[in-house]
Amino acid sequence: MTRLFAPLAQRSIVMRNRIAVSPMCQYSATDGVPDAWHLVHLGSRAVGGAGVVMAEATAVSPEGRISPADTGLWNDAQAQAWAPMAAFVRAQGAVPAVQLAHAGRKASTQVPWLGRLGVRPEDGGWQVVAPSGGAYDAGYPEPVAMDAAGIGRVIDDFRAAARRALDAGFELVEIHAAHGYLLHQFLSPLTNHRDDAWGGGFERRIRLTLEVIAAVREVWPERLPLWLRISATDWADGGWDVGQSIALCSQLHDVGVDLVDVSSGGLVPWQRIEVGPGYQVPFAGEIRRASDIPTGAVGLITSASQAEDVLTSGEADIVLLGRELLRDPYFPQHAARELGADLPVPVQYARAW
Repeated sequence: MTRLFAPLAQRSIVMRNRIAVSPMCQYSATDGVPDAWHLVHLGSRAVGGAGVVMAEATAVSPEGRISPADTGLWNDAQAQAWAPMAAFVRAQGAVPAVQLAHAGRKASTQVPWLGRLGVRPEDGGWQVVAPSGGAYDAGYPEPVAMDAAGIGRVIDDFRAAARRALDAGFELVEIHAAHGYLLHQFLSPLTNHRDDAWGGGFERRIRLTLEVIAAVREVWPERLPLWLRISATDWADGGWDVGQSIALCSQLHDVGVDLVDVSSGGLVPWQRIEVGPGYQVPFAGEIRRASDIPTGAVGLITSASQAEDVLTSGEADIVLLGRELLRDPYFPQHAARELGADLPVPVQYARAW
């Protein structure tokens, strides 16, 4: 048995292998409602053999969307649309998962293939919010600094979205606190300039993330796993870094987080990232060893042998693949054969294997 194809048990859930579909925005929803595109996108990765199939960053409120075309879980119609997709993923043997998110100051932007600049309210956009003032970059919307009531609404929105995720049949929820979105904006001193209970020192900057986790755990059953995605570093001087990530992650087991999905960057446009194959994997390993919590590794993992090495070296407990699974939805099947592992094929496709 290879490590990549060894099952992973968390709470009452057993993942058939350690390949997860990283949440990847499709920018193809209407009013937050996923459609046939999302069913085929997620369903094909489940058919392809992934252990966890995670739906994209799904907004907990309308103003939490990255773009007007993002999916959501702020109303029951959206939950009802997700339900058959979660059921299909589960029927193929994968764990249906969803990432809950709020984009903060990086909200109200165009879909990427139209340029990513801000969308004005008169064109279907909205007023964006953040811990402090200051747009992400030129052409992005100017945020309004959140007051205590607004912060409370965000916490309530995450709680309500988690409840709807459960109603839709998802079996794993990930909270998005990475890539420069709202929770990450509160974590980093580069974007959190507050001097109240929600900013300043480290403990106050991590407060919103911890309160969101607690709110989600209030409604997310004890029997189901909860993950947190973080950016381990801002790749920018004076920002959030690996040391602070370890300090945060050391507190997560006690508040009900089962795994930290370790990514990096996305907070500021002047970040300096050293990109290369597996460039973010060492962050997952450092956090795993220092904070004693399971981790997921991401970032240009593109081959079966590379994924196997990440796991056997102890850098992570699971790998999350993005672009490689866009190119090849059947990567898990191909990897299993390369590594000599047994991964059942759907009976409808068996004659091809």
